Amino acid sequence: MIFETHAHYDDDRYDEDRDEILSGMEANGVGYIVNIGSDMEANKITLELVDKYPFMYGALGVHPDEVYDLTDADYEWIESHINDNKIVAVGEIGLDYYREYDKDAQFKALTRQLDIARRHNKPIVVHSRDAAQDTYEILKAENAGELGGVVHCFSYPIEMAEKFVDMGFYIGIGGVITFKNSKKLQEVAEILPIEKIVLETDCPYLSPEPFRGERNDSTRIKYVAEKIAEIKNMDVSQVIDITEQNAKDMYGISSIA
Repeated sequence: MIFETHAHYDDDRYDEDRDEILSGMEANGVGYIVNIGSDMEANKITLELVDKYPFMYGALGVHPDEVYDLTDADYEWIESHINDNKIVAVGEIGLDYYREYDKDAQFKALTRQLDIARRHNKPIVVHSRDAAQDTYEILKAENAGELGGVVHCFSYPIEMAEKFVDMGFYIGIGGVITFKNSKKLQEVAEILPIEKIVLETDCPYLSPEPFRGERNDSTRIKYVAEKIAEIKNMDVSQVIDITEQNAKDMYGISSIA
């Protein structure tokens, strides 16, 4: 079954048909979904989703664009729930220099959330946009490879992918790999061992071709698997099976039948 490692079903773009979409996942070959926290409201909805849907798991954390108003109480709330049933990671956390940003604030939020992950031995879901070297250096300095996890929505060259893999991380690949201008990511998928790749959508964002620009959902992850299979000259079923096991290992839920 397909393992969707990174989704945002807390997003209000699903408010009208969330249950309909999620109830159809098994019929579309999607067996597991991890809903990823991006702000405090998303974290709270994630707890509700993993309780409602047997195939859903969750990560709690705050995206770097959303860290500026975080309080001590917010960090304490995340830590108080990080061992709740079916919460498997801290994330998404990291650095994002795409828009206006406060580098010091992002650094502090990242290291504070890394501390939570370390205290509770949880893997991390890393967001890194236009911040490759700083992300790498902080994770290296913090020995984050001991925690493991994924650099999601990977957007850097193969040389950086290999550095993160060597540190102990998986590389998350989603719909961007189907875009005609994604040569850099396609090279990453070609060169990295399939055992170091996990599948994701980042839905509702980044819908693959031929649905680019539309609201995304986890049923479309099959297009990602097909493109990786084409690039690596593998059967699609092999890509799905291996990345499923990768995700289970990464999130520490390999005992799932």
